[in-house]
Amino acid sequence: MNKGLARFGATILDADGHRLSADEKALFADVNPFGFILFARNIDTPDQVRALCDDFREAVGRNAPITIDQEGGRVQRLRAPQWREWVPPMHFVQAAGADAAEAMYIRFRLIAHELYALGIDSNCAPMVDVPCPDTHDFLYNRCYGLDARHIALMGQAANDGMLAGGVLPVIKHIPGHGRATADSHFELPRVSASREDLDRVDFAPFKALRDTPMGMTAHVVYDAIDSAPATLSPRMMGVIREDIGFDNLIMTDDISMKALTGSLSDLSRQAIAAGCDVILHCNGTLAERAEVAEAAGEMTEAAQRRALRALSYRQRPDDIDIPALDAQLKALLGEGAHG
Repeated sequence: MNKGLARFGATILDADGHRLSADEKALFADVNPFGFILFARNIDTPDQVRALCDDFREAVGRNAPITIDQEGGRVQRLRAPQWREWVPPMHFVQAAGADAAEAMYIRFRLIAHELYALGIDSNCAPMVDVPCPDTHDFLYNRCYGLDARHIALMGQAANDGMLAGGVLPVIKHIPGHGRATADSHFELPRVSASREDLDRVDFAPFKALRDTPMGMTAHVVYDAIDSAPATLSPRMMGVIREDIGFDNLIMTDDISMKALTGSLSDLSRQAIAAGCDVILHCNGTLAERAEVAEAAGEMTEAAQRRALRALSYRQRPDDIDIPALDAQLKALLGEGAHG
């Protein structure tokens, strides 16, 4: 593979540190990943993050999308004192009460402002999983409420705020991680709910937000539909594409998470064969990144069309007074609006 080919590599890859090594630059130039993702280990100062984003794009010779997990609460890679701290989404929405949709829009417009200023133009949010009383703690307070319809409204507000700020949202974890009682970072969750309940509750926010530019899969088994996790299941991908109606770009959740068993190359090939467009690989060695990129190959024609459609949502941020927006949020929620 080389970056002169028309199609992107079917991967989103990460880096080890604050700047790219020569070996990382060479790998990215060779495999031409669709995009990149940042983690806390990649974050030091605003100037350093901007320089790293430039490194990524120079390596592939184009304006590749760069994403991050900036939900607020436990899952946020940009932290104080350089950037805003946010309370967990569940607590934030509850505190906002009747003003929750407006507050969520502002929250994610401010997040987008911080990301865009660094050269980051995508965010792995909104997370519209619907929790239940047994939802695992790793997920519960990251949710936007308790009711599917309300969660969809919060997710739409988050989408609108990010898009207005020039940042592409990634809806997750499609088709729904909320009933999982296990942490998919470490083991494979199984959901035993009926198909009727899944359609009515879990899948509903994703159907409502099916026009989101990108989505991320759930490493979860839905017993009523298939015995394989959604990421690796052609049947589940059919549900996502046809029943939920999500026809935009789908990336896997991190392919190296312990919920999935097998070699990285086999898992990558299985996910692409199931219908995922892009393999997200995080927290591995350079050799593992190369292994995933080789197995994933280039995007299919359909995946490339979805990728280009996702990128077409990119726009310059709207002209807005950020200090005034910050003050508006504080007026809605009080001085503890951010954290």
